Amino acid sequence: MIEKKQSNSIKHTYAVGIEFIGTNYRGWQRQESVIGVQAVIEKALSTIANEPIELIAAGRTDAGVHASNMVAHFQTTAKRSEYSWMRGTNTLLPKDIALRWIVAMPADFHARFSAIARRYRYITLNQPYRTAILNGQVTHEYAPLNVNAMIQASKILIGTHDFSSFRAAQCQSNQPVRTVSHANLIQHGVFLVLDIQADGFLHHMVRNIMGTLFAIGKGELEVTDITRLIEAKNRSLAPPTASADGLYFINAYYPQRFQQLLPKMPLTPIWLNLAD
Repeated sequence: MIEKKQSNSIKHTYAVGIEFIGTNYRGWQRQESVIGVQAVIEKALSTIANEPIELIAAGRTDAGVHASNMVAHFQTTAKRSEYSWMRGTNTLLPKDIALRWIVAMPADFHARFSAIARRYRYITLNQPYRTAILNGQVTHEYAPLNVNAMIQASKILIGTHDFSSFRAAQCQSNQPVRTVSHANLIQHGVFLVLDIQADGFLHHMVRNIMGTLFAIGKGELEVTDITRLIEAKNRSLAPPTASADGLYFINAYYPQRFQQLLPKMPLTPIWLNLAD
């Protein structure tokens, strides 16, 4: 009897890839008074596991922000096949949230603390008239934009900088220095895609960067103003925060011993692939 109890109490660690449309949620994080994506998935996983499940993600998206491949992990004593976890959980989830994959991981894997980089894409529809089909899933800019100036400015973000000028007032990070490994702005017809990767992001950092790039594209700021703003380390000097609609968390990256265990999945929805 003792051996059976010990066997049943062994915790298994699983990593999951999640996609969601964040329009109807107050961000990723579980909260008491509003609905977060985390709580919705935890409820479904707990039902399949027949025990409480805590899900920890690589990042915490804001209200209205989406994800194509949010990496998260959980631990459980429940023994289920990967197929059963996927099929059962997705059956219980609403149509705007879905698990894309699930794999067993070493016990020391942690979706947040093991991550060495995170990657976002920001999608802008730049045309005079509004969209119906893509409503809430891209940011719409009516005015013509100087895309070449925006591309030049985005390159200045690469490297290690103090991003205080692009940090929300409610940011809880201990320090504002981040290393951006790439910041590629690509034009594809009427779409603009910012593909940006860093070792971590401050609260509203990508949206605040996009707000500044939009100001440069409209001629309200010069390309060199982005250097001035970085050096100023003052959020009040930078343009307003861009909409959450166009922002997608697309991946997190890990040391090789973990990364090799995670599946490589194509990006969805299709417009996220315009930068490739």
